[in-house]
Amino acid sequence: MKPVSTINAPAAIGPYSQGIDSGAGLVFLSGQLPIDPATGAFPEGGVREQTRQSLRNVQAILAEAGLALANVVKTTVFLADMGDFAAMNEVYAQFFSEPFPARSAVAVKTLPKGALVEIECIAAR
Repeated sequence: MKPVSTINAPAAIGPYSQGIDSGAGLVFLSGQLPIDPATGAFPEGGVREQTRQSLRNVQAILAEAGLALANVVKTTVFLADMGDFAAMNEVYAQFFSEPFPARSAVAVKTLPKGALVEIECIAAR
């Protein structure tokens, strides 16, 4: 296993890696909060802007591993409010194209730092 890390995405805020290259053709990304790595803050606005930033963070980590969103085979989207599903989905659809990765989307009680969304993924080489 090899850690994947980039300054172009927020640093881990706990004892975990931004991503792990399994060495067996799969790269696992930890959940990405919508933190702008340049400012350390969430983007202004709502779930659309936060979804966009989370996916930009995913892109940055994938790029460090030599991959792109087209390599993603599975995502998990955590929402603070399932009422934000349609808005999140609208932005999510701008980042992925067919064949779309498999996906789970779940509402959780709270997310770290009060985020509205967090996105994790698995990518294949």
